[in-house]
Formats: sequence, structure tokens, C-alpha cells
Amino acid sequence: MRVRAGFIPLVDAAVLVATADRGFAAGEGIDLELVREVSWSNIRDKLNLGHFEAAHLLAPLAIAESLGLDYAKVPLLAPVVLSQNGNSILLGNDTYFALSALAEGDLDDPAVTGAALKKLIAARTAKGEDKLSFGMTFPFSSHNYLLRFWMAASGIDPDEDVRLVVLPPPYMVDSLTSGHVHGFCVGAPWGSVAVEAGIGRIAHLGTDILATCPEKVLGVRAAWAEENAAALNALTRAVIRATAWCANPENRGELAHMLAAPGRLNVTPDLIVRALQGRLKIDPPGRVRENARYLVIDSTLARPEARQALWLYAQMVRWGQAPFETAQVEAVNACFSPATYDAALASMTQRPVLDDGIGAYAGPPSIPLISLLIWRR
Repeated sequence: MRVRAGFIPLVDAAVLVATADRGFAAGEGIDLELVREVSWSNIRDKLNLGHFEAAHLLAPLAIAESLGLDYAKVPLLAPVVLSQNGNSILLGNDTYFALSALAEGDLDDPAVTGAALKKLIAARTAKGEDKLSFGMTFPFSSHNYLLRFWMAASGIDPDEDVRLVVLPPPYMVDSLTSGHVHGFCVGAPWGSVAVEAGIGRIAHLGTDILATCPEKVLGVRAAWAEENAAALNALTRAVIRATAWCANPENRGELAHMLAAPGRLNVTPDLIVRALQGRLKIDPPGRVRENARYLVIDSTLARPEARQALWLYAQMVRWGQAPFETAQVEAVNACFSPATYDAALASMTQRPVLDDGIGAYAGPPSIPLISLLIWRR
């Protein structure tokens, strides 16, 4: 069966790219055609309208579409988690140095940079200067929530004290160069591209803010899934096999060259390898930060879990994007139902083991879901 799937040029598209380009889909009888898109709104629209059967999708976006929080209500299913983490917060050089001058403590500590950012905002306000602008990829995205989590923990109101603007990932670097934003939160490799261009510095890895955060999923329309159960099961098996291949460190070189191709990410393989290794060059002089969980691609974590989806829904409630309703909780659970995963891989005994919450620097390592669901600003 032919399946068209949209993707954004990001390193965390690795699993879907490997599924197609290394023959895992063909091995399951799926003719998988990947279509590169520039923005998440394009992915959303083409998936909703049936131009795509599947997509490399922001985990929160799958939930938002299912709840009708965006422009349309289209129930989606996320049968596989493609990745966790993988983002960074980058500041333009001038903003970074201005913030550094106000910081008291270790600049690798998000509490320190958050406090300095609050001082910088106050100083700019006193001078009558424009608000600082930060790019993020979509309103329903971990990038939005990472920025908000970081700022709010230091007493900054992200809806009032700064401007958060939506930018497609490939346009982040140009937007910083042109002065349209002072910084951004984005997935690999675009933070590294900005560092290589000498125009910015990675202030934080996403894991500095949230130790574990569901990032991308395989997204399909629930109606398509019901009508094409056999094809979806085959695609799910192919994706999980591709996940295991991508997770093997021995395959990183081949995977990086696969992703670097002009029709995929069209960047140098070195930038991709750094992201896969969790060894990021964070400033033009060459300082490197390492975190093995910077970007997590792992077949043992590919099974969708309701607790992941509920945490993301909690962020939507916290930031006024959604009401807290029992019916919506049920829809969130349905979106991240593991039924398809379990049916496709019934012969496999390995199951993911996840925490009950999301690790955060500003709170305890595991935050009970009920607390997140009632937590407001």
C-alpha cells in the first residue's frame, strides 16, 4: 500500500526517514513516500485534509487537533513515539552578552539565566525599548512550553513580558540574522546551524529545562487508521524496526549521511552526528556541552503512554489553550492509545518503562499528573 507522509527537516525525523530510505517500510509491504514540508501548519493541513496518510508530528499538535483546539477538530492517533527531547534555546549574541552581564551564578543553570532574563526585561522596559521576541515552532509544541516553563519559573509572564512568535524551524536562523527575534527554541540541527554561522549561542539544552519530554510522534487520522488497520499495523512494525536501527550507535554515521541528503535536511552530516551523540557545540569559540539524553530515539520508549499525553494536555490547560474537562481527558487518552502499537507488535515482549511525570529543573523529578492538571500560573 502507498502511504504519503509529511516531515519537517529536523534530526528527529530520523526514524521516519530511515523507515523509508533503508527499506523497513518496503519490507512490510508499504510504499512510503516522504514529502518534505517547511512548517507545522503545512503538515497539519495536509494531514487533516487527507493529502497525507501519516506525518512526523509534534506530539502536542496531535492532541490539539484531536481536541479541536486549533482551527479544526480532526481526531488523530499517535501509534508510535518517534523521539523525546532534542531541542535547544538559543540567544542572539547581543542578547546573550546582555543577559550574561546581569547573571549571578552558573550560566548553565536555567534558574540563573531566567533571573538574569527578568532583569534584562525590566531594564529594557525602563528604557522604553521593545519587548524581547523569541521564536518557537508552533503554539502547540514542546518548544512553546519549554520557553514558558523556563520563564515562568523566574517570575516572567511569557504572555505579557516578552513576545513569543511562531516560526518554521528552517527559518529560525534567518529570523535571528535579520533581527526579527532575539532568540528561539528549536529542534536540531537549527540551533547548531546558528552557532556555526556565528550569530548565536545555545543558552540551554531542552533537557536543562525538562529532563524528559515527548517530542515527535507518528501521526495518522483516526478515521484512516480504522479503515486501514492492516496497513497501519504494517507501518507501525516498520517504524519500530527503524527506531531500533536508528538507536544503535554503530549506525549513526550512515544515518547522518541519510538525513543530510538534499531532499531530507540538506545540512552537513557533522551537525547531525553531534545531535545524535548529544555533543553540541554551543558557542562560536567551540565550547561543547554533552548530554546523552539530549535527543532520545529508543525502541523501548516508542510505545505511546497516556501519562505523556496528559502532561502535554496539562500544559495546554496551564497556558489557557484548553479547558480542563473529563471529555477532553478521554480524547487525549484515545489519541495516545497504545492499542495499535500493542496489536502490531504483539509478538514482542519489550515494553517501555516511563516515569509518572516529567522531570523538571524547577520542581521535583516526578510531578503527579493531578498536580499538573490543576496547576495554573
